Order: sequence, then structure tokens, then C-alpha cells
Amino acid sequence: MLRSAGMRFIIVGALALMMFIPLNLVSDIVQERARYSDQTISDISREWGGAQLISGPRLVIPVTEEVTYMRKREAVDAITGRSLRDDKNNLIYEHYEETVTEERTPVFLYPERFDMDVSTQTQTRARGVFEVPVFTADVALDFNFDTSAASAVLRDKQTLLWNDSELRVLLNSNRALRGEAILESGAQGFDLEPIPAARNAGTGVFSEVGDPRRLGDLSLRLSMYGAQHVGVAAVGRTTRVTMNSDWPDPSFFGDFLPDAREVADDGFSATWTVPHLARSLPQVARENPDQVARSQATMMVRYLTPNDFYQKAWRSARYGILFISLTFLTILLLARGAKKPAHPVQYLMVGLAQSVFVLLMLAYAEQIGFGAAYLVAAAATIGLLTLFGATALKLGKQTGLLAAVLVTVYAVLYLILRSADYALLACATLAFVALALTMWLPRNEAWQGPEISGGGRWFRRAPAPSQPSMPAE
Repeated sequence: MLRSAGMRFIIVGALALMMFIPLNLVSDIVQERARYSDQTISDISREWGGAQLISGPRLVIPVTEEVTYMRKREAVDAITGRSLRDDKNNLIYEHYEETVTEERTPVFLYPERFDMDVSTQTQTRARGVFEVPVFTADVALDFNFDTSAASAVLRDKQTLLWNDSELRVLLNSNRALRGEAILESGAQGFDLEPIPAARNAGTGVFSEVGDPRRLGDLSLRLSMYGAQHVGVAAVGRTTRVTMNSDWPDPSFFGDFLPDAREVADDGFSATWTVPHLARSLPQVARENPDQVARSQATMMVRYLTPNDFYQKAWRSARYGILFISLTFLTILLLARGAKKPAHPVQYLMVGLAQSVFVLLMLAYAEQIGFGAAYLVAAAATIGLLTLFGATALKLGKQTGLLAAVLVTVYAVLYLILRSADYALLACATLAFVALALTMWLPRNEAWQGPEISGGGRWFRRAPAPSQPSMPAE
């Protein structure tokens, strides 16, 4: 390597930039592994019923309208039944009125009071190194309807077909249903059927309940399998939801967070109360409001703990260029007085070792978790680079300084990965401190190489070869 300190610095900087290549390759591997994990989780979840969002119950009341049309037809002889013709043998037509009954858009009616209790029991399903929590849910719905509001959205000559009313409850997938589904109003029971796909009315169950004006409070009991998350749409004028589970690490999300919750090692409980003023959802409508309910009025609990070490591994690869550069600078500064400075190939080996650190951490994280995997990978990398500095780079007593810098670097990286909120602050501070030390420590360095007398300050010339003396004649 050139003896000029300035050239050494430039070459080491170029080598640091070259480390973008292995770091990008490592990032691609991390992302591919993350996609494989997501696909495996999705497959297991789908086989167990998948994520569940319950919207409903909802009354669907058919509507008809009597419409009078002016029509024309061929005039016929009342006796012979033959068509009448004029003097020119043209058919004679007559006009008449016809009143027909036509179907119109039904009325959709949400419950006045809607209480729901969800109780889940979880278990873990594994495929390879990936584990997915799945659950069995017992769902109890209690509700009633204010049927007097249905006629408010009718037009003239439109009629509600009360006896043909249906009660519908929508789910993400009917495959998740298990056991018996029971719909009752007092002592009266109703049969439940899956909503036919031909109706294009969503996925779920329905029941022909007849005239709902004769019904009082209703109750529905369902049992289902599921995975990833479970939720409910706030469809009542007053909605009260209670969820209980043995899952110790829930994540609440959706449009409404719980009013109260308790999370312990043996499970959680949470309650929601949502008034109708808190949601943009009509109680009675002529257009199907289910899409609005499922997208803007949800209360959800996530049971899946995401494998966030993939995100952490990807971030460590993104930040890797900073920490590789810091290590290169440390070696450059520690070895600047050595008779035999580090070779570019040795810098490349150091950079590759720190790039492989990310893969090592990810591989162990899939087996033993992020914390333990980071400790193993960081200890192995620090140990390898310290041994390399003592034996290959011949740093001598300064090897301890290299080890201290590496411990600091990987400790800071761990803090960055654990707290994304302070990642930028930590990186910026570390980069500034490293730059300040780099500017201060070699402040007296002869960046252009050793000076020569008579050659100016910025150049050095090779000494002229000595001439052999000539013997005197």
C-alpha cells in the first residue's frame, strides 16, 4: 500500500464503498427469507380458517313497488279473436294501462342494541422453523332491531315484504365455522344457511326469520377457527364488545381501540363501547353498508407476533456501511504508525466478516430468537476481528482498542435495532463522533508523505543516484 497517508485514506474509503455490494446481497437474502416466512404463515393461517372479521347481524328486508306502464297491443275482435285491420289492411293497435309489481333495492337495517362476547383459546402450529398461533373462538351475539325505522327510507308505492326478511352475518370465510350455529329469539329457533355465492352478497350465514316485528331480542352463537387476528364491526346504534383470551401478547388495532384492557401472562381481556355518533354508518339504508362497516368501524385483536427480526436484520444491513466504515477508520488510525500498513485485501476480509454478521444473526434468530442470536453473532464477529487484528494486522497492544471500538459499535447497533424511534439519533451521533475523532487524532499527519529539502512543500523527488568519483590524473 502507498506510504502516503492521504492515499491510504482514499483507498480505504473506496474499499468501504465497495462493501455496498455484499451488504445489498445480504439485504436480498433477508427479504427473501422474510417473504418465505410470510408465505408459510399465510398458508398455515388459511388452512386453520384465516383471519376473521365479523360484520352484522343485519336485517335485509325486500322491497317491491307497484308501477303502472302505458302499453299498446294489437286490437282483436272480441268474437273471432282475430286482429283488427283498417281499410288499408294495416294492423290496428290499442293503448292500455298495466300495473306490475317490481322488486326494488332492499332495506338494510342494523341492530339498535348490539352486544358481543368473544372468548378464544390459542394453540401453536409449526412448519419447519416457523410457528403460528391459531385460535378457537366462541362467539355470542345478543341484539335487537328497531323495525319502525325501516319504512322511513321507502318511496311512494313501495312496500316492505316483512315476511321475506333475512338476517345476515358476514364472515371472512365460512370454512372457519365449527360446531353448531344457533339463532334464537326467546324459545323460537331459526335455521341458518351459508350465503350462496351466486347472490354476490358476501361470505357468511343467513336465516329467513320472517316478520321481524314479531320478534324480540335475538341471540346468535357461533364457534369458529381462526389465525392472525379476529375482529368485529361496530354495527349497533350502541355496540358493546368483550374479548377474552389466553393469548399473553395481543396487539389491538382497527378503527376503535379498547376502552379498557387487562394483559397478563395468562391472557388478556378487553372491552369496547362504540356509540353510533362515533361511526359513519347509517342504521337503515337502501345501499349495502357492509363495506363501510368492515373498513371504517372495526375493533381488532392481532394474535400473531410478527417475526420482526427480519426487519431488524434488514435494517442492520442498511446501517452496515456505517459500521464497516467505522471499523476501517479504526484500523487505519491504529495502524498508521506501523512499518507494514494493512493491505486492501485485509480490509476486504474485515468488511466481509461484518457483512456475514447479518446472515449469522438472522440464521440464529430463526432458531433461538433475536436477543440471543444477536449476542452469539456479535460475540463471534468481535472475537474473529480482534484475533485478526492481533495476528494478521499486527496491532500489538492496540488490539485492545480495536476490540473496544467493536464492542461499542455492536452495542450501539443493538440499541438502534431495538428502538427504531432513536435509530437516526444514535446513527447521527455515532457518525459525528467518529468523524471528529478521525479529524483530531491524525491532525499532525503528513498526508502528502515525507517532505524533501529543496523540492517544495507538496512534492517529493527521488534522490539522484550517486556518481562514482573519477580518479585524479
